[in-house]
Amino acid sequence: MEVRKLSISWQFLIVLVLILQILSALDFDPYRVLGVSRTASQADIKKAYKKLAREWHPDKNKDPGAEDKFIQISKAYEILSNEEKRSNYDQYGDAGENQGYQKQQQQREYRFRHFHENFYFDESFFHFPFNSERRDSIDEKYLLHFSHYVNEVVPDSFKKPYLIKITSDWCFSCIHIEPVWKEVVQELEELGVGIGVVHAGYERRLAHHLGAHSTPSILGIINGKISFFHNAVVRENLRQFVESLLPGNLVEKVTNKNYVRFLSGWQQENKPHVLLFDQTPIVPLLYKLTAFAYKDYLSFGYVYVGLRGTEEMTRRYNINVYTPTLLIFKEHINKPADIIQARGMKKQIIDDFIAQNKYLLAARLTSQKLFHELCPVKRSHRQRKYCVVLLTAETAKLSKPFEAFLSFALANTQDTVRFVHVYSNRQQEFADTLLPDSEAFQGKSAVSILERRNTAGRVVYKTLEDPWTGSESDKFILLGYLDQLRKDPALLSSEAVLPDLTDELAPVFLLRWFYSASDYISDCWDSIFHNNWREMMPLLSLIFSALFILFGTVIVQAFSDSNDERESSPPGKEEAQEKTGKTEPSFTKENSSKIPKKGFVEVTELTDVTYISNLVRLRPGHMNVVLILSNSTKTSLLQKFALEVYTFTGSSCLHFSFLSLDKHREWLEYLLEFAQDAAPIPNQYDKHFMERDYTGYVLALNGHKKYFCLFKPQKTVEEEEAMGSCSDLDSSLHLGESRGKPSCGLGSRPIKGKLSKLSLWMERLLEGSLQRFYIPSWPELD
Repeated sequence: MEVRKLSISWQFLIVLVLILQILSALDFDPYRVLGVSRTASQADIKKAYKKLAREWHPDKNKDPGAEDKFIQISKAYEILSNEEKRSNYDQYGDAGENQGYQKQQQQREYRFRHFHENFYFDESFFHFPFNSERRDSIDEKYLLHFSHYVNEVVPDSFKKPYLIKITSDWCFSCIHIEPVWKEVVQELEELGVGIGVVHAGYERRLAHHLGAHSTPSILGIINGKISFFHNAVVRENLRQFVESLLPGNLVEKVTNKNYVRFLSGWQQENKPHVLLFDQTPIVPLLYKLTAFAYKDYLSFGYVYVGLRGTEEMTRRYNINVYTPTLLIFKEHINKPADIIQARGMKKQIIDDFIAQNKYLLAARLTSQKLFHELCPVKRSHRQRKYCVVLLTAETAKLSKPFEAFLSFALANTQDTVRFVHVYSNRQQEFADTLLPDSEAFQGKSAVSILERRNTAGRVVYKTLEDPWTGSESDKFILLGYLDQLRKDPALLSSEAVLPDLTDELAPVFLLRWFYSASDYISDCWDSIFHNNWREMMPLLSLIFSALFILFGTVIVQAFSDSNDERESSPPGKEEAQEKTGKTEPSFTKENSSKIPKKGFVEVTELTDVTYISNLVRLRPGHMNVVLILSNSTKTSLLQKFALEVYTFTGSSCLHFSFLSLDKHREWLEYLLEFAQDAAPIPNQYDKHFMERDYTGYVLALNGHKKYFCLFKPQKTVEEEEAMGSCSDLDSSLHLGESRGKPSCGLGSRPIKGKLSKLSLWMERLLEGSLQRFYIPSWPELD
């Protein structure tokens, strides 16, 4: 009897657990998650999603459950934004595609088979609870989001390389590489390599931006450039991949033959020089990473003490060959300015050591950036920073005034005083501002003490009355001024606004052009062999089109008679155009060769072939003015567009194009997401809401600076009267209506009226007074 009661109790407990699990599985309600009713329009759903996504995004909300909440919000929007999935959910409680009795049976089996609310199908990725827990424990602190990548990772990649893994939940290969990845991450992070993890299921936009089309993928980022890892995922391969990202000229191999030349380069490079003595024949990766991080401030050399030909250096500088030794040399190559020895060189120790010796004792001001760092602006009364500036002429060897100034700086090292020097012939305006109008300083050196007051160049200063010769009396006078300055800051009685320093070490134009060209060729080479072929189709299409035109021209010329003249266009066609009085803009090569007439505007179609040249790689200072039109409104809108912008065609910085709304609607809607109230949400729900009419919109695109200005057509009185006779639908034209006859009797005049105020908008565009909408990168034009 007791056994029977126990069996009934167990059966009741099992049924209770099943009921609770079913209720838990049914608990996910997309309407409840977004806070909208079941009759909500797509506009209301989209507005609710944007509001909640901004509130619960893990980058902005530090709540522990923010990530799970954000995932539920994204899943709910995915279901409700798709009409088919929404309909299936309303009928069967699920967003799948099957319907009817079979669908209901599958739903029952599914609910009894798995009850966790996080198990769902997300286009191409399954999300499993056990996988999420594993990801959270290993990769949680390395997860990247799009804004974090753009604002932090890319700028930081100019100081250290980044190793990034693209993963997803339903990825068995990702599980296989986890042990190797964990070991490599632990090793490289201690050396100073940045680590990142992108979850393709949650950050599809970032994964697409990085060009990762499969998981797992591993890539490296340095100086803002992306390189993919294509070898087997083992520790040595990943380490070599990170090392290959670094430039090859970071560290110079130094021996007895070249160490004097290497250390003597401080005068030309205006940098301290660092030497590492170690027993390994290969430069350590930690040292290379340090050299990359401080490449703008110091020059790095490496001495392999086990190599024959280094005995003279080790003996001269008294190096212990059995312990790694780091030396820093400044203006004197006979004696190091600082030294450190340690058997286990750690990153933090090296960083602290380098940071204390970033500048020379009397560094030369070669750029405005260096001036800001060496002579910072006064922030408070207790944080005064004075700069003692030697204004001297450039010489091949060290002059006596400079050597005396250097010895004085070495004997008077203080936290509040920084010693610098300037070549008067290279920074003429800077020197003339500080020097008094006296012939006594012509061709001679001078010393000035200054304090910066703001970033605009305002300084207070005092220049020594006599030229600086480096004598003992000059040193005594300067020392007296510095002692008096500690007690009386009013000693700096003169005031001036210094001009910006010219960058003396900047490469010349041809060298910059060569570097840019080599980077572009390298990117194209990597894209051809490693990128997705779908992304390479526009470039390949452009190459084959150019080859086809080239060989076609050669063949035509070979078989044509050299005495034949080029046929002119039929006179009847030109007379017909003159009679109509309307001039259409030209898009073809044939029309572009004609003599421009009044109202003639060369307008090209923005397609995937011309997208790179006409927008993405548009020259600095140039803008592309793009008209949005559909196939039915093409002729009328182009005629009006040509008349409105004709007076602005004299500027060589403006290009004119049009974009087909029928082909590239998704690209346009993505761009308008960055504009404030670019597409107002209608008051009433309409089944054609997702096909809003953007004909007549004009976008001024600045490809180099990545921003655009937006012109939205306003309704004319004539159009409002015509729309008044329509039913209470969306006020915009629908694509379904524009393909055939215009709805509600709208003729071509209301269509042309959309561009009635375009010329005024163009004037504001040239004035620079229009609002600019910036985007992180230009989307692809599929």
